[in-house]
Amino acid sequence: MTSKKLVNSVAGCADDALAGLVACNPSLQLLQGHRVALRSDLDSLKGRVALLSGGGSGHEPAHAGFIGKGMLTGVIAGAVFTSPAVGSILAAIRAVAQAGTVGTLLIVKNYTGDRLNFGLAREQARAEGIPVEMVVVGDDSAFTVLKKAGRRGLCGTVLIHKVAGALAEAGVGLEEITDRVSMVTKAMGTLGVSLSSCSVPGSKPTFELSADEMELGLGIHGEAGVRRIKMATADEIVALMLDHMTSSSNVSHVPVQSGSSVVLMVNNLGGLSFLELGIIADATVRSLEGRGVKIARALVGTFMSALEMPGISLTLLLVDEPLLKLIDAETTASAWPNVAKVWVTGRKRSRTAPTEPLAAPDSTTAAGAASKQMVLVLERVCTTLLGLEEYLNALDRAAGDGDCGTTHSCAARAIQGWLKEGPPPASPAQLLSKLSFLLLEKMGGSSGALYGLFLTAAAQPLKAKTDLPAWSAAMDAGLEAMQKYGKAAPGDRTMLDSLWAAGQELQAWKSPGANLLQILTKAVKSAEAAAEATKSMEAGAGRASYISSARLDQPDPGAVAAAAILRAILEVLQSQGA
Repeated sequence: MTSKKLVNSVAGCADDALAGLVACNPSLQLLQGHRVALRSDLDSLKGRVALLSGGGSGHEPAHAGFIGKGMLTGVIAGAVFTSPAVGSILAAIRAVAQAGTVGTLLIVKNYTGDRLNFGLAREQARAEGIPVEMVVVGDDSAFTVLKKAGRRGLCGTVLIHKVAGALAEAGVGLEEITDRVSMVTKAMGTLGVSLSSCSVPGSKPTFELSADEMELGLGIHGEAGVRRIKMATADEIVALMLDHMTSSSNVSHVPVQSGSSVVLMVNNLGGLSFLELGIIADATVRSLEGRGVKIARALVGTFMSALEMPGISLTLLLVDEPLLKLIDAETTASAWPNVAKVWVTGRKRSRTAPTEPLAAPDSTTAAGAASKQMVLVLERVCTTLLGLEEYLNALDRAAGDGDCGTTHSCAARAIQGWLKEGPPPASPAQLLSKLSFLLLEKMGGSSGALYGLFLTAAAQPLKAKTDLPAWSAAMDAGLEAMQKYGKAAPGDRTMLDSLWAAGQELQAWKSPGANLLQILTKAVKSAEAAAEATKSMEAGAGRASYISSARLDQPDPGAVAAAAILRAILEVLQSQGA
């Protein structure tokens, strides 16, 4: 089965992709009749060296994303994973020559088709009297034994674009640029790893991997790598990659060792999530620094992809200060990241957290008794929520992501851990504030935020008084905060329905002589009835509001959890004869 792609046609996808980039970037122009993109300010390059690169499409943002002042002058694109036509390469060379440039450097990845086609175009241009040089980039560190074809050109090519572009912008001549970037190509290495293959539009995936396998040392055209490895953690994969890349027994290794200074590129091969990319970047920085390697700059993103391949490549370039200045030089290329001109290694990466304000100590005997009662209440609430975990998750699968029970269990375990650290504050305001911070930090999800809001607001009326009217006012304040920021209202099929129903009953606490347990019992029963009533409600807020009401035939899990918490509180107070 061929893969699904958002294209107009398989035959025209490379043309359409390049046209889209040019359409959205006023600094680029297409060369009529050719799949070539050029800087729109070619006339400003008179007397300077032009830089052309390219290759097959499917590696976006390479190479056209790196056209701009301080990088490439233009790019010649082939069809997907196919070398560009000789005629188009020659047309691009002529175009920049006619604009008044003093020579052209072709930057070519080491693949047979690219070498042949760019090489032939170079010879034809030279026959016309146009000064043209060519640098072939081979930065692949996968092969431990030298291959006749040499090392493949991978993501390190982008760094060559950058160095050559900075030199050309500074007015350096063609021969010197060629010599200097040729030296740079020998000081870098790249290695890739992927979770699966990619698929050319109109075709099937180029290779298959089982669920527990990864491909190590693969190229950027969907070809298989040097070996298959078992799935492992990000830290383990990165360590394996760096070992392979830097081992002196590997003929294609990059000579990085303790004390070396490098530019690091963590490149998304196209289909990896940003979350995974961040994890890999962190693992790579830690692993390199653990080896004594100093990281001058770290570039993380998608620079040279292989369509939708879910994988990464790591590139290491040995640098000194002069080379680093070229990496740091300004460029207008849209795909080059805005990297801070600061060393990664040696920078302080964390800031001390602010201290919490000191709470007034609870010193009375009454405070001690209240604290013990609070512990019993909280323990019962935690036990209740842990027992409901699977049931709440099952309810949540109908309308959410199935984690409501898990989220509440996280909160319960966090509270249990907190209670083991010492007695909670007896002051109700302090207790609710502490619980609020704890849930906001440990519970997660919208539930954590809503409970945090509720408890923070509810704590305020209890700072002055802790009688029944104050507790009723606390409930009112908590409900108001939940509605203000959560945008839910009674009847929207959320946890608010249970709490609102209870809050209405607790208004009776404001009356003189009100009975705590009688009114709380009514409030709990109302909350439980409201939770059950959410079965027939149409969701008006939260994730469930995006689901057809016909599929929501179970009570809302948040409402069920809130009612269960109130029931646990009531049972403890009844047992204590409060």
